Amino acid sequence: MILILGGTAEARELAGVLVEAGHDVVTSLAGRVREPAQPAGRVRVGGFGGVAGLADYLRTSGVSVIVDATHPFAAQISGNVGAAAEQTGTPVIRLERPGWAHHPRAGSWAWVRSADDARSAGEHSTRPFLTTGRQSLETFLAWSDRTVLARVVELPAFPPPESWTLLTSRGPYSYADEHQLMVRHRIDLLITKDSGGRHTAAKLDAAADLGIEIVIIARPAREADSVVTTVAEARAWCDVALSRRAGRPPARTRDL
Repeated sequence: MILILGGTAEARELAGVLVEAGHDVVTSLAGRVREPAQPAGRVRVGGFGGVAGLADYLRTSGVSVIVDATHPFAAQISGNVGAAAEQTGTPVIRLERPGWAHHPRAGSWAWVRSADDARSAGEHSTRPFLTTGRQSLETFLAWSDRTVLARVVELPAFPPPESWTLLTSRGPYSYADEHQLMVRHRIDLLITKDSGGRHTAAKLDAAADLGIEIVIIARPAREADSVVTTVAEARAWCDVALSRRAGRPPARTRDL
């Protein structure tokens, strides 16, 4: 059995290829999104109860290997996964999409450590575009006097200020749509997280081409002994790890 800590597009893609290959896959979702996109295989929703609860789940559910494919900003669950894997001797790998630090224009962006720092960096803005996720929107409520555009997957638990416009949608987004959106709302500042990947990168190029200032909230530091950046690498690692646990040579896998 393969346990995927999911919630990302990469986690869903990996679950699909592993199920297609005949593996027993369980994807665990945090449950913060009411209607998440469903991956292939089995799905469980909700927390484990910290390191002890996760370790107990690994022992009692027959988990052979773990793929931590959670969001780049979900540092706490990744820490719990590493500790529980060590306690139970379960092989684990981190599947994390590359960040945007190596983007050709990254040097011209303002990089900050937190949502609070991002708000401070954007105090001069009058028409900001926020794509930092609904959980961080409270940080920006002081901007109730500004024409804020915020995009979220689901609405926050609190009502937004009257001057705000909230868009609910899920990527990927095209360059043309992002460009048109920012022009229509006359955006003068983009604040986003370094989520990385190709699904939401178009906004960066659109904003840069429009001369819009960009503020990026950097990823939290995390510890991981083994990290891969593609679904193909994660699938190959699973094949090798499962073969080792079964005491047989790893099977050759076709290119994805």
